[in-house]
Amino acid sequence: MNANVDLGPLEAILTDATITEIMINGYQNIYVERAGNVEKVDASFRDEDHLMQVVRQIVAKFGQRIHQLDESTPILDVRLTDGSLMHVVGRGVSVNGTSVTIRKVHIHPLTADQLIGFGSWTPPMVEFLRTCVRARLNIVIAGGTSSGKTSVLNIVGGFIPPQDRIITIEEVTSVVLPQPHIVALETRPPNLEGKGEITLKHLVESALKMRPDHIILSEARGAEVLTLLQGMNMGYDGTLINIHATSVRDVLARLEMMATEGNPVMPLLALRHTIASAVHVICYQERLRDGTRRLVKIAEVLGMHGDNIVTQDIFEFVQSGVEDGKIIGQFRHTGVIPAFFDRLKVAGIERPQDLFAPTA
Repeated sequence: MNANVDLGPLEAILTDATITEIMINGYQNIYVERAGNVEKVDASFRDEDHLMQVVRQIVAKFGQRIHQLDESTPILDVRLTDGSLMHVVGRGVSVNGTSVTIRKVHIHPLTADQLIGFGSWTPPMVEFLRTCVRARLNIVIAGGTSSGKTSVLNIVGGFIPPQDRIITIEEVTSVVLPQPHIVALETRPPNLEGKGEITLKHLVESALKMRPDHIILSEARGAEVLTLLQGMNMGYDGTLINIHATSVRDVLARLEMMATEGNPVMPLLALRHTIASAVHVICYQERLRDGTRRLVKIAEVLGMHGDNIVTQDIFEFVQSGVEDGKIIGQFRHTGVIPAFFDRLKVAGIERPQDLFAPTA
């Protein structure tokens, strides 16, 4: 942040690389998330006016989209120049004073080795996902809010070969990839006259015309899902989708619900066939009760059985207990050989069977 702007108690917080999220509940209460744990900061603004002064300075100085926070617009979303997202709810709506939430985006995202060190996944799981990307499988990465699914998306996206053309589609920039051949697309809200809006569906339609080797949808929301699924079934392989969900089964239910927005009269069975044939792998990331984040399941989508989509687990985290407030368990391979095994061999992966030795 610019030293010429008085950020008050936020000055030190915004520059602290260990903090991932900032939550302000009125001028007296500031909380931060660090290493998966939320803690109260021993600092505050002088009063409500001081808080509003800092917020307005941040919006005016660093916001990509300049807004006026007032009674007519009491809720604002502002993307800062570093990619962080600031959400503001003014005191006219927030009863206990202005509420501010800042989700920081780190320029240097976490690496696969760092997540291994954190216990978020294992080397065999990383190698399996790297192999899936090389084989151009379509992968959905899911989880709840603050589960770490975007970190997983960035790492898995980083497995894409450097020569491939990648189109990213986002509402707010969060995908950070090392490859050079990237086109980053971002939605745009309507102007004051209600014109000029660019939606995720518009961007998916555009991306399909841009000769992509890979499309990355950083957060599935609605009608754009059907357009993308249809594209995946037309040969746009190597697609990555990020989605809010609470389980592997919930991923399928949410994809179904969102795709329905794209075509409300499409028969349900046809819709499920579209999903089952488009998606190959589902990764489910979870923030556990102790604050740790783990990739608790990697599952394969097998296809349809009757009227339902069938999946099978390939990797899973099995909890065995709790010690000193920390969840204890282990990652295990189920021993299942995925139906796309031959596709791995065609992609040139040597000895792919070594990836699927069951965990004792």
